[in-house]
Amino acid sequence: MLEYYYKGVDRMKRKTFWVSIIIGMVILLLLVLASHVISVGERLSGIHIALEYAFYVLALLIVWLLVLNPIRVIFMAPTFSIDALDSDQSTRTYKRAAKTMLKLDYLSDEERTLLNDHIKDPDNLRESIQTVFSGSIKKEVDKTIIHYSQSVLLTTAVSQNGNLDMLAVIFTNIRMIMRITKKCGFRPSYMHLAKLSINVAVTAMIAEGLEDVDINEALPSRVGDTIRDIPVVRGMTNSVFQGISNGMLTCRIGIVTRKYLFQDSKLHSPRKIRIEAYKESFRLMPQIISGGLANFPKGIVNYMIKPFFKNPFTKKGYENE
Repeated sequence: MLEYYYKGVDRMKRKTFWVSIIIGMVILLLLVLASHVISVGERLSGIHIALEYAFYVLALLIVWLLVLNPIRVIFMAPTFSIDALDSDQSTRTYKRAAKTMLKLDYLSDEERTLLNDHIKDPDNLRESIQTVFSGSIKKEVDKTIIHYSQSVLLTTAVSQNGNLDMLAVIFTNIRMIMRITKKCGFRPSYMHLAKLSINVAVTAMIAEGLEDVDINEALPSRVGDTIRDIPVVRGMTNSVFQGISNGMLTCRIGIVTRKYLFQDSKLHSPRKIRIEAYKESFRLMPQIISGGLANFPKGIVNYMIKPFFKNPFTKKGYENE
């Protein structure tokens, strides 16, 4: 009896610790947003005081829609990790999981039949849940990851401001995690949510820092010199690089979120999860880049990539111009 009591206390302490980290990250995020809002509001007050207050109201609405409400949706969702299938769980846990999954409208008839046929058999239900997670749910989650990664790529490529890039990454990643939660019917555990919060914060800081990176310095000398000679092309090339980098980091966060829900016994190690996430993000990047750049006007894309079609090692590519 005491053993169960101490286990419960220990579990509660761990839960409190991770919840505290999540709350701390949310407060830090709100403080960052508040500083940006107040800075803009003070500038608007120079035009008219009413414009300043109207901006504050609009900012509160945006924060609710893009930050607070998605966080609320994530926290309200039930917790269930595929990793739990490797431990001894009660029949009630499996039934609750199966019933939640049956509410998802995109499951195939075969998957619904599979869950219904084994809902009273916990041994077979474990495999059924695992099969459904690896089937339609994984496909839907991957579509969500690609969509939001393309959104980050496009937004941060168009933006020429590090602060805006940071906010775009934060907003988009929070909404992506919320959408993945809705697609699955479950959310990651508090521990995993805390780790995701840290990942989002780090990604946002990277997005802000990429504004100072000059990709032309890493290119072959002839291509780099050509791009540096044309300011417009130089700026566009940097923007595309920033967008692709932020899109890949967002993709990685989405895959890590999915893996927290779809872990199997071979992926318990955080290091293995990170490695697998990077591998999958590279696999999905062609779709993300092609879809993201497809939203640019065609003429602008051709103008940005034109220098890369010149041969940087011979003069032939330039003589034909």
